[in-house]
Amino acid sequence: MAIPNEKLQQLLQEISSKAQFAEQQLGIVNTQIASKKRESRRLQLSDTEMDALPKDTPVYDGVGKMQAFVLTSTGEVKNRQAKEAEDIKKELANLDKKQHYLETTFKNSQDHMEQILKRGG
Repeated sequence: MAIPNEKLQQLLQEISSKAQFAEQQLGIVNTQIASKKRESRRLQLSDTEMDALPKDTPVYDGVGKMQAFVLTSTGEVKNRQAKEAEDIKKELANLDKKQHYLETTFKNSQDHMEQILKRGG
């Protein structure tokens, strides 16, 4: 049973658009993952530097969009950074799942297009 050319073209176009969308989204997710990894690394480096300071060293922490600085303790900064690091870890886990889904979608779309072209040609 052969599929009419018009239907075949329509099907190929639909699969192709899904593949393009998945590839585009994959690029965005990869950029987000790289950004979160940089942020995580910055927090690790900052934590290492804070560990090298004496406990009673006054530190300034940036707050708000205008980055006003507030005098605070190293413990408070370390607690905030630990929470940020945990949030980043969760976001990275979600982004990894999304990346895997998009990679699978893209690969499946490519495979389907190849199968259709083999049958049609």
